[in-house]
Amino acid sequence: MQKAAIEKNNEVIAAQLAPVGRETVQDRVYSELRRALIGGLFEPSQVLTIRGLADALVTSTMPVREALGRLITEKALEALPNRSVRVPPITLERLDDLLRARILIEGEAIALAAARMGPRQIATIETILGEWDEMRALKHKKDVDREVTLNQSFHFEIYRSCGSAVLIPMIESLWLQSGPCIRVAIYAFSEAGEVDTAQYHRRIVTALSTQDAQAAREALVADISRPFTFLRSKLQAAAAKDQT
Repeated sequence: MQKAAIEKNNEVIAAQLAPVGRETVQDRVYSELRRALIGGLFEPSQVLTIRGLADALVTSTMPVREALGRLITEKALEALPNRSVRVPPITLERLDDLLRARILIEGEAIALAAARMGPRQIATIETILGEWDEMRALKHKKDVDREVTLNQSFHFEIYRSCGSAVLIPMIESLWLQSGPCIRVAIYAFSEAGEVDTAQYHRRIVTALSTQDAQAAREALVADISRPFTFLRSKLQAAAAKDQT
């Protein structure tokens, strides 16, 4: 009797709940565009069309339109009057705003993580740094995509240890908005001859290994401030040149 009652109750519940299907095309399109933005695949000020993206993703325009709407809401893209969208341009105001938010939120996340990261997590980020060193040792052309991926893996392995379910999506949103800027900075660093960007990550690992929250925060601020400061200087130099 009890088993029959349980089965009947399950049938009633099943009738009231919608079945959970596989990830929709719109979700996959959104995830791919999101990944591309975080990785800096699209450049600042680049105009994107629904049709162009649909063709590139081999899908219809509807899921692309819906995904772009979500990304516009998240401030990762801007809507244009002609029904196209663009990646927000780099401006001094945007750089300062993004950097300020990242210092506040990511700085707090790494400070929390410093007290929670154990030997396993430390070993993981050290492994990521080892992969970074191996990549740097290669003689062929700089692998920017790989560098972006390793950088993201390094940071989010730390942030996942912070113990806050609220901070992680906020950080993801900031990375979504920062991606195009960071990609430009990586190329600029390469042109300027800077070769050992991993040194900033080594300082972070040292601080986390000793559970020094303040040192970890300071090392992180130095790391994430560097590309923004570099781009800010380039913008100011270009503006000064235009005035002459």
